[in-house]
Amino acid sequence: MGARLLDDRATRLFIALAAFFCANAVLAEFIGVKIFALEDTLGIAPLEWNLFGQTGSLSFTAGTLLWPVVFIFTDVINEFFGRRGVRMISWIAVGLILYGFAFAFIAISLAPAGWWVEAALAQGVPDYQAAFAAIFGQGMWTIAGSVTAFLVGQLIDVQVFHRIRRATGERFIWMRATGSTAVSQLVDSFVVIWIAFVLGPQQWPTSLFLAVSSVNYLYKMAAAVALIPLLYLVRRGIRAYLGLERERELRAAAAQD
Repeated sequence: MGARLLDDRATRLFIALAAFFCANAVLAEFIGVKIFALEDTLGIAPLEWNLFGQTGSLSFTAGTLLWPVVFIFTDVINEFFGRRGVRMISWIAVGLILYGFAFAFIAISLAPAGWWVEAALAQGVPDYQAAFAAIFGQGMWTIAGSVTAFLVGQLIDVQVFHRIRRATGERFIWMRATGSTAVSQLVDSFVVIWIAFVLGPQQWPTSLFLAVSSVNYLYKMAAAVALIPLLYLVRRGIRAYLGLERERELRAAAAQD
């Protein structure tokens, strides 16, 4: 029975999409501790934004490189496996993220070998244990904000996606993908900053909270629009893998979910 179930191409497709989705979500959380300068990375002059009385450059967490991919795969899973598919992988991803952070904190608490502490001295790292703890020991407010924003954003995304789908039918996949991302990431971008930096110990002023959240939201939306061709490319690949008839069956079932 199990072998026959895994012979079904739709089942194997869901497993592959879910695995890739969860891997990207977990990686985005862990690499998100690094803040990079977009202008310096691209080799362009700093673009000083001015919002709500605040100014700054385009600096983002490294996790923003992966979140647009997560959005795309959310829409793909939504398209073929419906609300239940997205909700299932979202909860699994949250569980894996928390599992990963739990073991990161356990690893930090382990007594380091004496020789290992100075093992990277030649690379300019005088205390490997302190560096390890700084990188993997993200603050609890940051973790809480990120996980909460991710889950709330996903649950909103699936609802908006299907509302647009009911209104437009099977046409305009770009509209339901971009529209659902526009709403869900508006919530996500503001919730994560609010929990991590307003409720948290840093207690950012409202102007800074609004400015940074807005810049992050605009970046995510620009990335989502830029990745629309990838959405169509993935959809075409799935159609080739499943066959036209099976693809239509899945999409019809997902629309009724």
